[in-house]
Formats: sequence, C-alpha cells, structure tokens
Amino acid sequence: MLRLLKKIFFILLISHLLYVVLLRFMLPPITITQISSLIEGNGFKRNHVPINEISKNAKLAVVASEDQLFPDHNGFDIKSIQKALDFNKKKKGKKIRGASTISQQVAKNVFLWQGRSWIRKGLEVYFTFLIELVWGKKRILEVYLNEAEMGKGIFGIEAAARKYFKKPASKLTRTEAAMIAASLPNPKRYTVKPLSVYVGRKYPWVIRQMGNLDDDPEITDLIKSSK
Repeated sequence: MLRLLKKIFFILLISHLLYVVLLRFMLPPITITQISSLIEGNGFKRNHVPINEISKNAKLAVVASEDQLFPDHNGFDIKSIQKALDFNKKKKGKKIRGASTISQQVAKNVFLWQGRSWIRKGLEVYFTFLIELVWGKKRILEVYLNEAEMGKGIFGIEAAARKYFKKPASKLTRTEAAMIAASLPNPKRYTVKPLSVYVGRKYPWVIRQMGNLDDDPEITDLIKSSK
C-alpha cells in the first residue's frame, strides 16, 4: 500500500510539473472556477489575448490595485500576510482580510478552486512557488489578465473590456482600466456596469496609485510591450 501511495504521489507530482511547464507557453483551456460558473448558470465568456495586446493601463491598474510589490516579491508578500493575520485575529472571524499576491491569485484561479481551507491554501503555496520558478513575472501577469474573473461569467480583461466598454483591452483608458481593477476583490458583488458604490469609491484611488507607480522602473519594464 505504501509503495502504491508513493507511486501515485510521484505521478501526480510529475503531472503537475508538466502542466505548469506547458502553461508557460499556452493559456489554460478552462479552469475549475470557469467550470463552476457554467454549472451555476452564470455563463462563461473569455477571449484570450497576448500581453502585448493588452493596454498598459490595464496592466498598471491591476498591479496598482492588487499587488504593488508584484515585481519585487517571490510570490508572497510577507508583511501584508502578517498584517492580515493580525487584523483577522483581532476581528475573531467577523471580517476576513486577505493578503494574496497576483501570483497567489493565479495559482488559485488556474490550478485550484475558490473558497477557504487549509488544504487549498497549502496547494496554493505549492503552485505559487512553481509558477514563480517556471513562468516569471510577465507570464504570471499575462495569465492573470486572461483568467481572473472580472464579472459574473466574465473572465479576463478582453472579455471585460468588450462587455463593459465595447472595445478591446488594447484600447482601455486609464479610468476604464481602474474601474475594472477596482472590482477585482469580488467582481460579482462589486460591479463595473452598473457601477457599484464600492467601485465608484475605489477606482479614483486606483488611478492615484497608478500615478504613483508611473515612474517605478521595475513596473515600467514589466508592463511595456515587447514588440
């Protein structure tokens, strides 16, 4: 029995590694979250686009809103995690604050399922480590912008741009990109169209943060086109 379990573990490990390497060069065909969206009746709209066909405004907006230290960390923002743990301990479960980086969100969105459990969190750490090692920051950002849920049944920045602003992601303005980025903590609840109170309050803050990051050389290098 022990030998069988070791063999199964080894097969799963190799399969995961091969899939991570494969996704370095292609985008996921579908994810668990997207399958769940279909099952729940929310639909599934997604249009994969390469990172060079995504507006710099969109790239900058999600970094400014979700993970301003993205170019600097190894997948985990330790200071933010500690702050979240301290906050949640004081609130005693009444209100949960997260501290997931863009890398962690990609690991969850692509390889895992939504929800909170120690098992899922442990697997998230594992896949975050793998994609940081194999993909690199620009690829992680590209996958994030193509796979993140950005509305009910809306996945990726291209589908979001066409749904909310009737244009491709390459043409998103600073304000439009900030509005989409502002919805990301909970895009089903914090809607872009109609504009929710939360997004209406947050997107001006995102725009200010984008301005603060405009001259950051690492972020500038991350979001620039490779053409």
